[in-house]
Amino acid sequence: MELAKARPYMILSLLTLALYLPGLTTLPPTDRDEARFAQASRQMVESGDFVRIRFQDEPRHKKPAGVYWLQAGAAALAGPTGENPIWPYRVPSVLGAMAGVLITFAFGRRLFDGSTAALGAALTASSLLLVAEAHLAKTDAVLLASTVAAQGALGRMYVTRGAGGLGAAVAFWVAQGVGILIKGPILPLVSLLTAGVLVAADRSASFLRTLRPRLGIPLVLLIVSPWAVAVTIATGGAFFRDAVSSDLLPKLISGQESHGLPPGFFLALLMVTFWPGSLFVLPALARAWRLRAQTEERFCLAWVIPAWVVFELVPTKLPHYVLPLYPALALVTARAVLDGATAGVGGSGSRLARAGFGIWAVVSLALGAGIVAAPLGLEHRFEPLTLGPGLLALAGVAVTLRYALRGRGVNAVKTAVIMTALILAPTLQSILPGMNSLWVSRSAAQAVERYRASHGDGSSIVAAAGYYEPSLVFLLGTETTLVSGEGAALHFREHRDALALVTADKERAFLESAAALDIRPRAVETIRGFNYSKGRWVTLTLYVSR
Repeated sequence: MELAKARPYMILSLLTLALYLPGLTTLPPTDRDEARFAQASRQMVESGDFVRIRFQDEPRHKKPAGVYWLQAGAAALAGPTGENPIWPYRVPSVLGAMAGVLITFAFGRRLFDGSTAALGAALTASSLLLVAEAHLAKTDAVLLASTVAAQGALGRMYVTRGAGGLGAAVAFWVAQGVGILIKGPILPLVSLLTAGVLVAADRSASFLRTLRPRLGIPLVLLIVSPWAVAVTIATGGAFFRDAVSSDLLPKLISGQESHGLPPGFFLALLMVTFWPGSLFVLPALARAWRLRAQTEERFCLAWVIPAWVVFELVPTKLPHYVLPLYPALALVTARAVLDGATAGVGGSGSRLARAGFGIWAVVSLALGAGIVAAPLGLEHRFEPLTLGPGLLALAGVAVTLRYALRGRGVNAVKTAVIMTALILAPTLQSILPGMNSLWVSRSAAQAVERYRASHGDGSSIVAAAGYYEPSLVFLLGTETTLVSGEGAALHFREHRDALALVTADKERAFLESAAALDIRPRAVETIRGFNYSKGRWVTLTLYVSR
């Protein structure tokens, strides 16, 4: 690759590293999905069973095995790292996010031009939602890479009417197969909706024949079938039965796991989750709709709108559901900025754009203020390091809006992206990890390790009563038992040198049951913190046998 052609990839790679590496090793495992994924992947390595997915003794019949394999492989390559670190399990998410950004550039360059592709890829990379997902050992950053690969191939075939040839068709179907192994039907759904809207809008399905489905469908089956057959045999068909009846259908019918929200949720969050690119997203979408007859804009709108509507209509909603649509959103935003559409009619002089600028400024300032206020609110202490992100947010908003209001959209985007990297780096690397009250499981695990170190015993199994977060299991080990207060007392009877972490609401039952069993546990340390999964403060006491 010539240096001139490689330069955008190098710059984008450096940008993604600046955004995704800070906090990778310092942020503790988060609850609940990340810790469940990482723990299940670790159990694959421990057990040598790479077909069945389990969290401790509980089957996880939800997502296919693709991301678990990637995480297990990363952990195996990392080798012994001590104290159950989470970072090896996050490596696939970092690589997936980076790949998604670079493929967005490669695809966008063919769909629009190099400048649009570079700006769109930078907006994708810096979106708050993708930065968050790149730091979590889950499926969504890896799914993004598969989605952009598949949609990029589909877009190439659509724009060129088949000139992409066999390579584009194979890329489309391979990406579909990988996407299915990562997160089931999500990628096929996005591609199917995109193709369906294009066929309806054009009143022609001719471009679909160039995808060579007679070659592609068997290729997808070749990728997916080995695991599908193996897991069906290993679980007696329970995996797919449970995945549909206990995971997929409940999400489609009602709000699963308290995540039921009305339509409009994703749209309401767009200014936050797509930040900083949300600065120009409103006039950009208006422009794209006016130019929907043009091939490039039509394809991006077909990628975004139908899938977005479906996600809004599904009762269960989590912010990351719409992440596969963000590359298309970023490209139309970049195109509008470069065309000057954000500085003319429908731009800085319009009510829509000015409203967008105002909301964006509020979000930016709230982010900076929140970073400063978090240690004060949660731990009643001032953290000097937070002044950097806070002041950067203030200065960044001022400079970015000045560029935006003067019609210098490219400069505004560049400033916003740089501001994002400078704000998030210290926040993710030091500020958030340093807030002990947020990381109850880490504090509890550290208390256990302190006791073990002082008594020279690292073999005792820990029982947790009342605090059942997956991150605690990941940090303390697969053998950690999650029990009731009475169960913690029985744990003391069954295990010599036992340890138990007991919440305040389970303490009475634990002590009464222990007394009935003639056991006299001793409290050695108390941990108090904020359980963000449940939105409430929790107090844990570490008990040991006398």
